[in-house]
Parts: sequence; structure tokens; C-alpha cells
Amino acid sequence: MTEKSPIIELKGLTKIYKDGTEFYALNNVDLRIMRGELVAIAGPSGSGKSTLMHLIGLLDTPTSGTLLIDRNNVTKMSDKERSEMRNRMLGFVFQYHHLLPDFTALENVMMPLLIAGKNRKEATGTAKKNLKAVGLEDRMDHKPSELSGGQNQRVAIARALSCSPTIVLGDEPTGNLDTKTGDMIYELLRHLNKEYNQTFIVVTHNEDLASKADKIIRLVDGEIMDQRDFSS
Repeated sequence: MTEKSPIIELKGLTKIYKDGTEFYALNNVDLRIMRGELVAIAGPSGSGKSTLMHLIGLLDTPTSGTLLIDRNNVTKMSDKERSEMRNRMLGFVFQYHHLLPDFTALENVMMPLLIAGKNRKEATGTAKKNLKAVGLEDRMDHKPSELSGGQNQRVAIARALSCSPTIVLGDEPTGNLDTKTGDMIYELLRHLNKEYNQTFIVVTHNEDLASKADKIIRLVDGEIMDQRDFSS
């Protein structure tokens, strides 16, 4: 069995917001996330979870420190290079699915592929495969208003997988769902994580769901207070 290698490394990563006074959203964080892991990031509101997610997702830049993604130092990249890496390597699933209401499930999942320059035939084939993978092969022609909350979140997951990202980031992906549906979505994420060996990083307040991850990172006041690895 091949030993897992780090896909993400944080070295002294710090994010400071200034509004009259300095606020350390993240303070000197060191972290390694291995390729193929499902990692849960937990902690109270204001602990730095979303800041960490935005930095790893290349949606924001750190004040200091180093962030390596697939051994590339993204803190030294230009905005264009960061954007290209984000489009190539990262997929996003949010608490609210943010689907386009006037388009079908199939069209929503096709959209990132068409934006990436794929032709319509290829985009359609990939989108159908991804919707089948999340159990929605019989709902492809339905619009978001015709689907349940859980089904819409599965469409959002299929969309996040469209361009075969190396890393999938979920910011409270089950937070807007009832407990049973949330459990089903989390199990789907776990299945896809194992099936495609993609790295999943999920922010969650749900302790039961967090305990099913390979690793739990607990943040308090912008610092890692606890880190538990269940994968070994």
C-alpha cells in the first residue's frame, strides 16, 4: 500500500483583519492534509473555520505564512495563477446550493464544464455520469424548484465534481438540511471520497458527522486546539 502524501501544507499561516484594531482570524497555523483524506474542520462560531476554508480555496490571501497545494507555493502566485489553480484543482459545496433556478439539474452540472471550454457533447456526458454517481439519474431534467433540499445539494455535489477536482471543499454542506438528509449527504461525500480518492475538507458544526472523518481539526480563536487522526 502506497503511503499517502500531503496535498495541502500550511506553515505559520496567519490572517489578520484590520478595522481600527487587529483581529487574528488565523494565528500561526501549521497543518498537513494528506491526499485522499476526508477532513472535518470543527469549532465554535468565529473560530476561523471559514477563514481557513477561504484560504485553502484560494478565495482569499493570507497575511503571512506559507500555503502549499500539491507542493505549489500558492502564496507566491499571481491572481491569474491562483484563479487557474482554483479552476483546475478545487471544487466547492456550500451550505446553500446556489443552483441556477432557471436551469435543469443537468444544465447546472454542465455549466462549469462549458465555462472550462468543453464542448456540449462532452459536458453532457460528464454531467450525466456525475448525476448518476449521486443517485439523480432520474431527476436530470428537473429544475431546482422541482427538487427537495437534499436533491438540490446532491446536484451541487455533482457540479463540484464536474471538472474532476483534486480537492473538494464543503462549507457546512449539511447545515441547511434535516438530520436524516444531512446524514445521507455526508455518507455520499464519504463514498465519493473513497471512490475517486479525492481529498474532501468539510467545515461542520455536527459532531456526529465530524467523528466519521479521517481527521478532525478543531479551531478556537484562530488556532488549532486539537487534531485527531482516525485514518491510521
